[in-house]
Amino acid sequence: MNIRNFSIIAHVDHGKSTIADRFLEITGAVPKDKLQPQLLDSLALERERGITIKLAPVRLEYKLFGTDYTLNLIDTPGHVDFSYEVSRSLAAVEGAILLVDATQGIQAQTLSHGLSALDQNLALIPVINKVDLPNADVTKVKRQLSEMFGFLESEIILASGKTGLGVDNILKAIIEKVPAPQVKSEGPLKALIFDSFFDPYKGVVAQVKIVEGKVPSLESGIKFLGTGGVGQVLEKGYFSPSLKQVDSLVSGEIGYIATGVKVPNLVQVGDTITAKDVKDIKPLSGYKQVKPMVYVGLYPIDQSEFSSLKDVLAKFRLSDPAFSFEPEHSLALGAGFRCGFLGLLHAEVVQQRLSEEFKMDLLATTPSVEYLIGDKSITSPSELERGEHIEGLKEPWVILRIFTPAYYIGAIMELVSEKRGLFKNQTYFGSQVELVYEMPLSEMITDFYDKLKSSSSGFASLDWDFFEFREVDAVRVDVLVGGNKVDALSTITVKNKSEFLGRRLVEKLKQVLPRQNFEISIQAVIGGKIIARETLSAYRKDVTAKLYGGDRTRKDKLLEKQKKGKRKMKMIGEVEIPQEAFLSILKS
Repeated sequence: MNIRNFSIIAHVDHGKSTIADRFLEITGAVPKDKLQPQLLDSLALERERGITIKLAPVRLEYKLFGTDYTLNLIDTPGHVDFSYEVSRSLAAVEGAILLVDATQGIQAQTLSHGLSALDQNLALIPVINKVDLPNADVTKVKRQLSEMFGFLESEIILASGKTGLGVDNILKAIIEKVPAPQVKSEGPLKALIFDSFFDPYKGVVAQVKIVEGKVPSLESGIKFLGTGGVGQVLEKGYFSPSLKQVDSLVSGEIGYIATGVKVPNLVQVGDTITAKDVKDIKPLSGYKQVKPMVYVGLYPIDQSEFSSLKDVLAKFRLSDPAFSFEPEHSLALGAGFRCGFLGLLHAEVVQQRLSEEFKMDLLATTPSVEYLIGDKSITSPSELERGEHIEGLKEPWVILRIFTPAYYIGAIMELVSEKRGLFKNQTYFGSQVELVYEMPLSEMITDFYDKLKSSSSGFASLDWDFFEFREVDAVRVDVLVGGNKVDALSTITVKNKSEFLGRRLVEKLKQVLPRQNFEISIQAVIGGKIIARETLSAYRKDVTAKLYGGDRTRKDKLLEKQKKGKRKMKMIGEVEIPQEAFLSILKS
């Protein structure tokens, strides 16, 4: 078959989407008057941030030496938090373009995704992008590609996504080097779901690679082997990049099936679709189950929207299978959901998408990681039975790989040691160095990434993988406002950092809480021990302003009456923390 399925993999901001634009232009997949920069980055958030968040499939038609070829491209994200999108893309293709920025060289995700592609025996095509820039160092990047991946200098393609230089050579290399997919047209349908989204009219639309057989005719019954759900073929087609309906979708092709299923949980990424009447068929090997690393509580600001939020999260999970959620209840915030993410950027992006695309007005709690006590998983500080002397508590550790110019090694080593990192190895690749550390995940989800960029003037990049759980001497810091515990502000931290954290929390709360008619105590506590305290003073009302002379005892009488009133209010007064105060402190 004249079909080639391939992906583009690279570090963030190395020009994947711009190269994809040139493919669309050269193959005529999109009319010239409709072309726009980063066309495959269809989400408004992707355009706003300038990064790819979602994988994006598209079919290209290209003629080489008089022969027509169908090229199925899947554009992928480059940030470490979206690596699961890349792994799903690589499982659906036979080859990949390994793209490297000529001004930055090989970075952490270039190496990580490149090695993943080699593990899956994909054909790799090395491309150096942005060679037209004045600060491009092509010789150095060629040497890096040869040293790290063993490419010959003669097979490395020089290109510029901006000018179109070398893009024809890339398309030619795809046809010559990427093997055609194995075609098994006989036998029942087997389609691998690599992504999906929800359409109010068509139900769940599954993005699939047809591994065996062909998609049956419209209105035929289909079933999902993993979940046992059933649906029907309402529509089938491919991405151009908009949905384009076709009569036939066969083995080796990439496309979509509109299933008519309105219950999102029945269609899961990695599942196998087959015909409804087929029996005794083995499912395709799917994807390894992704495990959330960072947990955040999401609560509707208006509690009447709880049911709507539940429906929205179920539909959102279709387009982002790395996201997970389960219900939880907070005394301070009411009913909400404990949500799992792959990292802080992932959490931030999901919250912004829920707000902008689904118009959900949400409040997020402080990010935390998963802890273990025996076999019990703890994802929220409120699940701990006690605040101190927590026996057998284990925290997650990660293997951290940092790529940096050698000049910044000292500053980076100092930063990682402050975050309880343990040095393991360093490897030189010319002027670049790879530093390998073991580090607690809880230290990485605060401000580590920002500080790393500051320490390296923006040149360092990182990649990380979960390593193991290790025992930790940690405590739970609780916040009391007017003597009442605010569970949404509770946090787990290592013992030697707890007092600093407690002081910072109460100082911030004092700044953001509105004053009342009575004095409010703000305390940070560990178990029964107060480690920090601030007092928010009451409004001061001059009750003696109306006096115009007379004996001093008249003034004292009024002040004593006011003092009694304030004391009474303090005893019965309730302190309500406004949403703005929560937002302010949780952002900090």
